Amino acid sequence: MTPPPRSASPQDTVRPPCAERPAVTAHSPAAVAKSAPPAPGKPRDAFFDNAKYLAIVLVALGHAWEPLYAGSRSAAALYIFVYAFHMPAFTVISGYFSRNFDMRRDRLQRLVTGVVVPFILFQTAYALFRYWAGDIPSFTVDMMDPWFLTWFLAALFIWRLTAPLWRIVRWPVPLALAIALSASVSPDLGSDLDLQRVLQFLPFFVLGMHLKAEHFHLVRCWAARIAAVPVLMAALAFAYWAKPRMNDAWFYHTDSAQKLGVPWWCGVLMQLAMFGCSLVLTACFLAWVPGRRTWCTVLGAGTLYGYLLHGFLAKASRWWDWYDAAWVHTPWGSVAVTLLAGAIVTLMCTPPVQRALRFAMEPKMKWAFREEPSPGTPQGRAT
Repeated sequence: MTPPPRSASPQDTVRPPCAERPAVTAHSPAAVAKSAPPAPGKPRDAFFDNAKYLAIVLVALGHAWEPLYAGSRSAAALYIFVYAFHMPAFTVISGYFSRNFDMRRDRLQRLVTGVVVPFILFQTAYALFRYWAGDIPSFTVDMMDPWFLTWFLAALFIWRLTAPLWRIVRWPVPLALAIALSASVSPDLGSDLDLQRVLQFLPFFVLGMHLKAEHFHLVRCWAARIAAVPVLMAALAFAYWAKPRMNDAWFYHTDSAQKLGVPWWCGVLMQLAMFGCSLVLTACFLAWVPGRRTWCTVLGAGTLYGYLLHGFLAKASRWWDWYDAAWVHTPWGSVAVTLLAGAIVTLMCTPPVQRALRFAMEPKMKWAFREEPSPGTPQGRAT
């Protein structure tokens, strides 16, 4: 879902928490290697690629279960359960890989080619698809109004531009949480760039920016994995209980408390409670993400492809009444829909799809940028 992270540096690679490390002296080879810039072509971190792939599968499953929500309490419980943490998990990981983002030339270019360009292309492609399917009467493209899945690209653009600020403030996560709470009680915030959702998810991004590899060690030991099981089961049971009692719109983070029909102070309490629950469930999810290379590791580099492409099928299934078949609403039908959704989004993340659509998702676009002046030229000298 997010643009592929940069190659993992030595400090990014998640090591076992109990690994012994040799003593490092000022002139030892280890100290020299640590101070030197990372060599190009370092392998990607399998843990994060696995996490991204599994999270994008959960996104697709959530969309596949949505039409089953009204007719099946079990499907609704799974839907609520997944929506409680799948996007927070994605946002935390996005923040972790944005922690070094600054206004350096190459990083700004990557922000444009890896976030802005896919946003523009898919915002346009979705508008064409909607017009062709009869969802809108005329073909119009509004870049200020992200549609369906493109909101995350708009959010990622805004979050990364503000990343330098979050590195210098004294209490970044509490400040981001205060902004999110303020947004959740601001009914007149407006819908430009889906700002309500951008601000309500902001604390997860800022938290991810300030996490270190050691923090991920904490949730990857067997004690954490075992503890995660009853927590996940309890959350699923709570989702089943809450289905007829709770408005699931809270999980979308798209509306203020007042628009959801509750007092502002109730919105503040709900946001705080959901922030805490989402973090706990995200930690439980990450605890069970494999840290070694597996068959799905290579798919982690293609999560943006799966994220944006599966939106066409998710919407087509509603517009063309694919869920009207009676067998779909049987237990076996629900299982079939689940397996089919997982298989389709997996195929959309594969290397052949990445190669075919790299021109749209990860274009080089050297023609769009000026050449960087060399240090010897007048433009390259410091003033």
